[in-house]
Amino acid sequence: MIRHLKTWLGQRQLRDPAFAFLFAPAPADEWVSIDCETSSLNPKQAEILSIAAVIVRGNTIVKSTSRQWLVKPSGQIDPKTIPIHGLRQQDVTHGLTLHEALSELLQFMGSRAIVGYYLEFDLAVINRQLKPWLGIDLPNQAIDVSALYYDKKVSAYRPDVDLSLTTILKELGLPILPRHDPMNDALTAAMIFLKLNNRVSIRRG
Repeated sequence: MIRHLKTWLGQRQLRDPAFAFLFAPAPADEWVSIDCETSSLNPKQAEILSIAAVIVRGNTIVKSTSRQWLVKPSGQIDPKTIPIHGLRQQDVTHGLTLHEALSELLQFMGSRAIVGYYLEFDLAVINRQLKPWLGIDLPNQAIDVSALYYDKKVSAYRPDVDLSLTTILKELGLPILPRHDPMNDALTAAMIFLKLNNRVSIRRG
């Protein structure tokens, strides 16, 4: 009932009917894994610099669907973040506008549930920049793989769980890809999601 009410309210608040597809039923057994690199570590100020996304279908990460968008921010990149993501001001000069990038991202995601690692930060940044334009936050279901992992590992005898990405990957026997590349991070989150659900496969075609 609550979910239906949120959907109804979101549909009423949506400012552009071209994006009504966000409220359609999600495709069966499909998800989209995403990751963002941003201009700041503060979600109240950060702008998107790069977004990557890949479709997960059944037990398969469909690598051929992967997409990545470079975004030109309206402000300056916090120098403290450059060693993390490697993107300088000159690297994003010819990026898409935020409106263009988000439009393409939404078309790509559709109504699929969104998968990510510490997804709350990315969604906070996206929603902060999406709401003034469309009047809504993303209505998609959000699945944070760190929360899934925590639920699998926590117990009354083991209340503290190490949620660092390196620990999660080692525990699950998954490869450690170079960090802070948004496509690698999106693929990593997708692999964790499938492994925690006891299904892993990557299809390149």
